[in-house]
Amino acid sequence: MVAIEDEDHIEALPVLPSLEISETLSFYRDQLGFGTLVYETQDYLILRRDRTELHFWLTDDRSLCERTSVYLRGGGIGDLYREFTERRVDRLSDMTLRPWNMEEFDIHDPHGNLLRFGRIPRVMSD
Repeated sequence: MVAIEDEDHIEALPVLPSLEISETLSFYRDQLGFGTLVYETQDYLILRRDRTELHFWLTDDRSLCERTSVYLRGGGIGDLYREFTERRVDRLSDMTLRPWNMEEFDIHDPHGNLLRFGRIPRVMSD
């Protein structure tokens, strides 16, 4: 099945640095559930989980990884947090209500990239 792109829709696809493509693949596939391998070479990787796609490029500069982040926002963030908690994902923070009124949690991948997940807090009905 070939995806037909909506010509009025723009997607942002993060391109994150990786110190080792195979280690990145293992972490994102096994820990975070990015199970669809779109593309892999020795110096570039594309992974997908549902409609979320991440790209990675090979670098030998750890400081690039440690200064890079991506913010993923949406309604399924609570489910992801529960899943990652059950999987015991390394370096998973608590879900926290931030002063800017977003519920967020963070994960650092093995090379230092920061993944921040957020959602607008759910209003409790009486």
